[in-house]
Amino acid sequence: MAREQIRNFCIIAHIDHGKSTLADRFLELTGTIEKRKMQEQVLDAMDLERERGITIKMTPVQMHWKGYVLNLIDTPGHVDFSYEVSRALAAVEGAILLVDATKGVQAQTLAHLAVAQKQNLVIIPVINKIDLESARIKEVEEEIRKLFPESGEIYKISAKEGRGVEELLKTVIELVPPPRKSETGYSRALIFDSHYDSYKGVLAYVRVFDGILKQSDTLRFLAVGRETQIVEIGSFRPELTKAQELGTGAIGYVATGLKEPDVIRVGDTIVAGAPKPQTPNPKPRPLAGYQEPKPIVFASVFPAEGLDFKVLKDAFVKLKLTDWALTFEPESSEVLGRGFRCGFLGSLHLEIILERLRREFDLSFVATTPSVGYEIKLVNDSLTTIASPSRFPEAGQIKEVREPWVRLTIFTPESHVGVVMQLLNSRRGVWQNTEYLTAERAEIIFEIPLAEIISDFYDKLKSISSGFASLSYEPVGYRSGDLQKLNILVAGEPVEALAQIVPKEKAYGEGRRVVKRLKELLPRELFTVSLQASLAGRVIARETIPALKKDVTGYLYGGDVTRKKKLWAKQKKGKKRMRAEGRVHIPSRVFTEILKR
Repeated sequence: MAREQIRNFCIIAHIDHGKSTLADRFLELTGTIEKRKMQEQVLDAMDLERERGITIKMTPVQMHWKGYVLNLIDTPGHVDFSYEVSRALAAVEGAILLVDATKGVQAQTLAHLAVAQKQNLVIIPVINKIDLESARIKEVEEEIRKLFPESGEIYKISAKEGRGVEELLKTVIELVPPPRKSETGYSRALIFDSHYDSYKGVLAYVRVFDGILKQSDTLRFLAVGRETQIVEIGSFRPELTKAQELGTGAIGYVATGLKEPDVIRVGDTIVAGAPKPQTPNPKPRPLAGYQEPKPIVFASVFPAEGLDFKVLKDAFVKLKLTDWALTFEPESSEVLGRGFRCGFLGSLHLEIILERLRREFDLSFVATTPSVGYEIKLVNDSLTTIASPSRFPEAGQIKEVREPWVRLTIFTPESHVGVVMQLLNSRRGVWQNTEYLTAERAEIIFEIPLAEIISDFYDKLKSISSGFASLSYEPVGYRSGDLQKLNILVAGEPVEALAQIVPKEKAYGEGRRVVKRLKELLPRELFTVSLQASLAGRVIARETIPALKKDVTGYLYGGDVTRKKKLWAKQKKGKKRMRAEGRVHIPSRVFTEILKR
């Protein structure tokens, strides 16, 4: 297919605004999938995506229509998966900005729009769900024009009914430019995603920027200097479909045959073939890739059985191929053994990764409570960064503790502004600005410590706003705070997996909450178990789990009472020994439940 007949574009929107439904209509309209095989959310291949009704992984698909090749990338909408969106935008020339006619502009709408504008993409604004009775078409159009003054015509569609979809696809062909002409003498492609196949090795998802990739080519990965022969090449229809070559502007996959997943890096440039003799610069230069994602939420994951450590490591390596925002490094704990300290882009990202470990790799594990990274200035003026409370220095060694803050943008109906502001103030938020997009819609901007929003903040926000509020955030750096390590002791033994770094003024309340929750969650033992919260060596909260009672004299009948007294004395002595030597088993579910407020 000629380069002039190719259109590369993606769909960007806030969560639940109809991206996957619109993609379904495109597939139906172009005949990419037969009607008898059609189902909802075709491009959402993971069970988790279908169950939750959200897109987690960006998914490319190639469509043929009216003599054109249309390469579409469906993207996630949740703030935790913004890195997926940025990678998709780097591989296309245009984007459909989709806005729900009932909900209007949301936080991620604004965030995705800003990234697309930085990439200088052609942006086509679209209002979806115009078939609903509650649609606010004029108001939403006003919101879009206020945020995106150069929007031009705003298209109105109903992806569910298919109304306006064909006209939108024609507009994509008219407005989105074809890929630029290659001016280099060699073939270059950018890796924007990957996954592992047991038979074909690592499959790299690529966008070809220069030249042609052919089935017989030898590839060179510029970042690592590794070479390999192409095993298979093809496109997404949406299943993997073999081809002989991928030309300039094409989006497809390359089966590398490599069994070492760490050779492939998202953002790396692959080069094929030798440059032509007339090439001005014969040495290939890397294409502009992506910035390394910086994890902001951390948690440790330990296998339930020590022998599963290698299995857990292999699982993380393979997950890394499909999710480059995931980071992990080995860690050991006296209580939990060997495991990994993992970094995530948010609490939902953490939740999804843990669920994929259970489902895709059938692993049992213990995950510690999420935390954020802290910068600590020691008394000798050296600066260290920690991502785990277990590495928090002793109080006498600390000069200053800095925690990460974020700029939080919330869109909410005007009627809920008051309760949203109360929630933000209770989480140590600092108000920056409030702006009304319309008489009924407000944009609230706060700066807030990241630690205050990684656990239950999103659920709380949705609850108090009746589900109408949305949020987006971006880091604004580290700031000093009066922070201390809160230790949790079970039967006198500190449990590092439950330790937290908390503001001093909130330490007592958080300590009380944790020990009360532990009392509810931990099973009773044959001996009394003390639960304590300790701050700077001082116990600030305590609960006690009473011992299970066992009637050791139940089988006796008649006789002298001294027989019972002997058994009671023996039982008392045994319980005393158990209190001194007994260990409390903490079920893995406790670590995930304990942070829920």
